[in-house]
Amino acid sequence: MTRPFSSIQIWNSFLAIIPYFGVTFGVVLGTIVVALALASLLFVWKLSHHRSLNRLSDAYINIIRCTPSIVLLFIVYYGIPKLFLSLFNLDLNFTSKIVYVVISLSLIYAASLTEIMRSVYLAMGRQQYEAALSVGHSPRQALFRIILPQGLVIALPNLGNSLIALFKEGSLAFTIGLIDMMGAGNLIISRNYGAYSLETYIALAIIYWVLTIIIEQIFKALEKKFNPAARGAAGRELARGGSNGL
Repeated sequence: MTRPFSSIQIWNSFLAIIPYFGVTFGVVLGTIVVALALASLLFVWKLSHHRSLNRLSDAYINIIRCTPSIVLLFIVYYGIPKLFLSLFNLDLNFTSKIVYVVISLSLIYAASLTEIMRSVYLAMGRQQYEAALSVGHSPRQALFRIILPQGLVIALPNLGNSLIALFKEGSLAFTIGLIDMMGAGNLIISRNYGAYSLETYIALAIIYWVLTIIIEQIFKALEKKFNPAARGAAGRELARGGSNGL
């Protein structure tokens, strides 16, 4: 028997899912930290004069792009325990599932971050860095006062889009049993024996819509705030360096 649609159940599902936001946020935060470290390494390899490192970085990005997220998640979830058991006779079956989710999402997100870094590098070129050095800045000052402020502004739109995609990709975590927001929604449906599925998924959609809008607005505000400021700061730093050189 089909149950009638219940708008009240949307609110009840919303209240039951929201407490698990911390798990979803933890996954995203952990992924950003790990992916940023990996992306920095891959970006350095792409700029390296060693052709083998260039090819290794390109091969990694191409492989990740061609692998569906859910397939990579299962490879990490089932592959890492088998690998550690074979090599080190170490049983990882009791490791928290959040670790495998963060690892798999980091592998995906690192590829995106590497391409963002590359696009920023190509957009800015090396001229501004060399100009900063020529007017008396140290390499560290040129990096943190000239390059990074402008690079961050250029990267902000892509960073925002990547972060939104990461939030949505994180919803796959429930497929290996991690109880995040998506997992909580599926638990609600299971406890109701499949009833109120539509209402529960509508509640989940509303939560993800709100999160997406918040992220978009934050990045739009950052872009609006720092875009003219970054250009002005860079110009002042170059002018100040030129004055000091004179």
